Order: sequence, then structure tokens, then C-alpha cells
Amino acid sequence: MPTAKIKPELKDSPEPKVKTEPKAKPDSKAKPVVEVKQRIRIKIRAYDHKLIDSACTTIIKTVERSGADAVGPIPLPTEIRRYTVNRATFIDKTSRDQYEMRVHKRLVDIVNSNERTIDALMSLNLPAGVDLEIKM
Repeated sequence: MPTAKIKPELKDSPEPKVKTEPKAKPDSKAKPVVEVKQRIRIKIRAYDHKLIDSACTTIIKTVERSGADAVGPIPLPTEIRRYTVNRATFIDKTSRDQYEMRVHKRLVDIVNSNERTIDALMSLNLPAGVDLEIKM
């Protein structure tokens, strides 16, 4: 009969050692850490690309006027919705019309914002047809 090997249980196994980072020397050159107060992300959507570009420029100008830094506008992929409909109601399946809607998107990040920046963004007048989504 073959004998089975039984593994001994480790009851008193030592705990794994955790390595800690050594403390920096006071005379060493350490890079200063830039502290980011708050980041505001604005997602802009519109059907017309000229409107969205003008809205982005007004947002960036207002943000810079209030003393914050703006990153962007970053163009996001254009969402294209295509629709195909029959021309006739009952006959002529082969005769169809095709339509599409293009939704242009941009992304603007506002870094190191303050209360003046938020107040300026809330009282901003943008052209009709531009949708803003603000996340803090």
C-alpha cells in the first residue's frame, strides 16, 4: 500500500515582515509636493461644433479671470446617432431616408479653484443648445 505524505501544520509561523520606507535626510533634495485644493470637471455637449468651441473659450476665459487654472478643452469622441426610416408608409421597402445626429463633446478641468471661480461658473451665460455637466 502506498503511504500518503501528510504536511505538517505551521502553528507557530512567524508573521511576515513589513518594509517601511526610510526617512529622508534633512539635507537631501526632495521635490516639493503640489497640493491640489479642488478639481472641477466640466463636460460640455452640443450639436453644433462652433457653439461648443465658443462656449469652451468663454468658460476658460472666466476661469482664468477668477484666478484658477484651466486644462483643456479636451475633445472627446463625437457621438453619432443614425436613423433609417422608410419613405413610404406601406409600400416600397427599398426606398428609405437616412438621418444622423452628431453630439460633439469637450472636457475642461479646472484646477486650484476658489469660491470666485464657482460663483463665476454659476452666473455664466452660454449660447442656447449647449449642455453643461459640472462635477466637483
